[in-house]
Amino acid sequence: MSAPALAQARPHETTHTRHFEVRRHHPDVRVPVVVRRSGEALIDLNAAAPGTDWAVKGAESAVVSVSVDDRYATDLVVSGAQPLHRQLALGRLTVGLHQLRLHFAEERSAAVSTSAVLDTLRVSTYAPGNPEYQVLRYAPVVYGRNLAALGNPYQNATTDTPLIAWHDTAPATTPGHTTLTYSVVWSNEDGGTNTPALMARWGRTSDIEWIYSVEVDEHGNRVTGSDTYQAPDHRTLHFSGRYEGDHALLETCTSNNNMCDVVDDPMRFFLSSLPTLPAGQAREYLMDNNPWTYGIMAKEMLREGKIEAPSAATPLTPEVSDQRNYLYAVLKKTTDSANTGASWVGVSLGVRLVNGDTVHLSHHVDPTWSIQRDDPAASTVELPAGTTADDIAEVSVHRVVVGTDTGAAVHVTAIKRGFLLGEDYLPQQSFLTWNGDVLLDRDTSSAVIWRR
Repeated sequence: MSAPALAQARPHETTHTRHFEVRRHHPDVRVPVVVRRSGEALIDLNAAAPGTDWAVKGAESAVVSVSVDDRYATDLVVSGAQPLHRQLALGRLTVGLHQLRLHFAEERSAAVSTSAVLDTLRVSTYAPGNPEYQVLRYAPVVYGRNLAALGNPYQNATTDTPLIAWHDTAPATTPGHTTLTYSVVWSNEDGGTNTPALMARWGRTSDIEWIYSVEVDEHGNRVTGSDTYQAPDHRTLHFSGRYEGDHALLETCTSNNNMCDVVDDPMRFFLSSLPTLPAGQAREYLMDNNPWTYGIMAKEMLREGKIEAPSAATPLTPEVSDQRNYLYAVLKKTTDSANTGASWVGVSLGVRLVNGDTVHLSHHVDPTWSIQRDDPAASTVELPAGTTADDIAEVSVHRVVVGTDTGAAVHVTAIKRGFLLGEDYLPQQSFLTWNGDVLLDRDTSSAVIWRR
């Protein structure tokens, strides 16, 4: 996989510090930060927590709370002994000397965790005039979730934790204005779409949601009253909460990671929103470019008991098996007429292996788990345990009718990537790409688009 998809940045680097430990029952680690040009600050680091494992109940993570000049900036949830690259936001820093304080948050960390090992820490500022400054200036802060039914006030240290964030930009209706939209990837969602449908319809069990949108004028200033957020039941509401500088304060307030604009949770996540989604890519592109997110995703399924017991029949049942058993693919298609309402036409991916005639279908037994949307769409196909890329003989596409057949025809034009997860739950090299134009209609309901 390639490096994280970051905008072309020209930040002013202020601090570069190597290996240190943030330890339980020890004084906070303090790092001087000399800012030479005021701007929005980001912190890059590699983080590991020996003795923790996101797949093991009671050993999920260590949490480091990050403050600047005694101003609480963000929590960092760290899991596993393998260092992972993380990028967090610190808010605006002015010219001069500041102090970064890293605190082992004992009450938020698994009891077995004793330290977080941080390496190659770098603080950078993005000043006005940098194209990235405006994106970082309006990025929201997300407070944690504290639903009583789902755990204690620190529940995002063990479930549905925010992993990465990004932004999209688009022209606003007013000429010269720009709309900034911010999105987050969570490790899972405890409510909303069920797990098998997530794998079939979205190609993952992580949760990806837009959370906040704001319009800025030609001078880079917020248009008053323009900002909205994704509220419970996926409603779009106008933001009426508090700001920290120009950063809207939001809180994860539902089991499927929708937002509220009143905050009261003790945990806080200020992820870097510097990455962006290239045109024509599925949202899972950001996960592909941060492959460690697949490992966290899979381990949460294991710990929460959402993985069915292995057997010879598991590839044919709709329940989710070990996530290393799946082909992860992105399909590109267009439907030639309206495709909403109670009746619509979807597409399912099929895989036939070299040693048999069975076609394994992404939607399993439920037509509503086929792919309805025409954006580049991720999906998965469950395969027998131990399947390798060399075992895949054919990939096919299938027209799936939901409700009454509307007669809609579908043009399938690309498979943009296809990979399996390795033993470590990380994506292996993509081996599957295809471009063409296959028409699926009432007369031709399926077609093979790739052969080994």
